[in-house]
Amino acid sequence: MSEKSSSAPSIASRPGLKWRHLIQILLVHALAITWMYNGYTLVFDEGNYILCSKSNSVYTVDELKSQVACIWVKDSNIFDTGSLGEIKARNSVIYQYSPLLSNFLLQWPRKRNVNANYSIVPGLADAHAHILEYGFMTQLPLFGTKGLPEILNRVKAYVHSHPDIENDKTKWIEGMGWDQTKWPTAQFPTAADLESDLVLRGRPISLTRVDGHAKWVSQHVLELMGDLPDNVDGGFIVRDADGRPTGVFVDNAMALIPTPEWTEERTNQFFQTTMKDALAHGLTSIHDAMSSPEQIQFFKKKAEEGKLPNRLYLMGHVPSNEYWGSQIPQLINHGKQGRLTVKSVKLVADGALGSWGAALLQPYSDKPEESGLLLTPPKDLSALVHQFWKDGFQVNIHCIGDRANNIVLDIFEDILTKQGGNATEWRPRIEHAQIFTMDDIQRVGKLEEKLTRTQALKGMTLDAAYASFAEKDIGSLTPGKKADFVILSKNIMTVPVADILTTEVVATLIDGQVVYGESLDTLS
Repeated sequence: MSEKSSSAPSIASRPGLKWRHLIQILLVHALAITWMYNGYTLVFDEGNYILCSKSNSVYTVDELKSQVACIWVKDSNIFDTGSLGEIKARNSVIYQYSPLLSNFLLQWPRKRNVNANYSIVPGLADAHAHILEYGFMTQLPLFGTKGLPEILNRVKAYVHSHPDIENDKTKWIEGMGWDQTKWPTAQFPTAADLESDLVLRGRPISLTRVDGHAKWVSQHVLELMGDLPDNVDGGFIVRDADGRPTGVFVDNAMALIPTPEWTEERTNQFFQTTMKDALAHGLTSIHDAMSSPEQIQFFKKKAEEGKLPNRLYLMGHVPSNEYWGSQIPQLINHGKQGRLTVKSVKLVADGALGSWGAALLQPYSDKPEESGLLLTPPKDLSALVHQFWKDGFQVNIHCIGDRANNIVLDIFEDILTKQGGNATEWRPRIEHAQIFTMDDIQRVGKLEEKLTRTQALKGMTLDAAYASFAEKDIGSLTPGKKADFVILSKNIMTVPVADILTTEVVATLIDGQVVYGESLDTLS
């Protein structure tokens, strides 16, 4: 009888152990590969990270979770918000049972911390801006000037700093920002004022008022214009006691001035200037309040090239009382980055207060002979609004004076109460809305005189998104929305009110990527 072997059976002779061992080996390899892949992602995937504030200073403008410690950014969107533990527990079954084991077996997205004094808010929106005009005004800014001598000095300095203009008296000089109500005389300037300086005499000069509703030109420009009409619908030419033009043209009369068209190079320069300043101030979304068809094509080209640094919502505009909807393309999240939308139009009811153009029900106290201008006749305005509504455009109307606001409320009220319009679907807007009668205030609804910080933040984020039909995509740090947010140097929700305006933008992010300021790796 043979002797039995005393050695233990081999793995090969035990099929159950063989397969169990194989599974263990595969599992270890899978975990190793997962760990290495996640480690690679940790280092190189800038689109997947968790950003946290040790002071819990992430203000989401989300009613369900208005203030949190962390946001998880993934693939340009907000993936989750809450405390770090809450985020991990919601996204890992293992973490729920063993946080330590979860951190060992799973490689979470890279975690970045911001300084405890910082705050994080959704990307801010300017719901009424003029993108290219902002860039234009920076070339020769006249803001804050206290009188004619300061303006003349600024214009001369501009001429001397541009040899091509200094050496060629046929080149136009254009600037913007003067406000005669801030001067000792509080009177409109004249062409003769520009002629009084030898450097400026004989040059074509056009200087736009701070509100864009009046232009002041030189004597040379008046000569280029030749004979002028006695009256201009929706505007006026300022004249002296003898009926001669003084050099100031208000509202629709500005169209008479033969200023040269912007070249593509200048347009791009103005665009780049505005985008740079906007991002530096935490703006991630801008509503352009008067985009011509040519400007829309400029923005459209930028969008299709993937060169829009900011989200743009354009209000199309053509200076005509005849329907022009066919000239405005409707675009939603257009372009490579999905950042351009054209869904609205801009109409103009009246002028501005500083140039006595806002249409009032009573005469101006400082100019009793004037009660303002209606730039678009009420009948034409009503026809335009009704047709744009029927064609699916949001309608946004410039209204400042109480007379203009009364007319526009009548038009809106007719559509919403008699024509079957739906305010939530249409979202008509009155731009400016400065002066109302008490009865019209009741029609609009209760107006708050003072906003809390929470309300103000919502107004600059989620409310502005709602005004552009984008509240499902931007405006709050809510899972599923775009990761557009701003990191601020102070907690604007808790610092003394006086310190709010000294707060600086540390970084601006769009689609989860830094487009201005510090890298996320340097913020702790």
